[in-house]
Amino acid sequence: MNKRGHVLNAVLLSIGLGYVLDPSGDVSTFATIAEVFLPVVLGALFPDVDTAFGKHRKTLHNLPVLLIFLAHPVYHGGNLQWVWLGVLTHYVLDMVGSRRGIALFYPVLDTEYGLPTGVTTSSEHAEVVTVAITILELAAVGALVHVLPQYLPPAATDLLANAVGSVA
Repeated sequence: MNKRGHVLNAVLLSIGLGYVLDPSGDVSTFATIAEVFLPVVLGALFPDVDTAFGKHRKTLHNLPVLLIFLAHPVYHGGNLQWVWLGVLTHYVLDMVGSRRGIALFYPVLDTEYGLPTGVTTSSEHAEVVTVAITILELAAVGALVHVLPQYLPPAATDLLANAVGSVA
């Protein structure tokens, strides 16, 4: 995907995430959207910093980088906990939405992984693919937040509620 697609994905994802975390539709939903918006957008744009240095879709498009963003909230908290989601959705768009894929295991392996479902970044269908993938991502988040907890042990449900509750 191109930068425009990643921004579109992040904006739509932030709005959808606000409604998933706080489906009331009142002022608190909009406050949640505002709280997750900047971290998700920053996370969605961060991997493409490797266009300025290193190897694009390798240097910052890999699991070690994602793990750093996942670990950050453990030590620092705050609404930056949502940056990892932006990074993850960037990876999903590049793997599912584009033909090239990303080097998930870089620097150990240079191999780029992706699904054959994508389009080229210059395709006239890129935005439609981006929106479709965003809808699927929101469905997955909704399932994690609203459906999965009923199948988890109480300790795991409490952990999930605490993670989500710090924003919602």
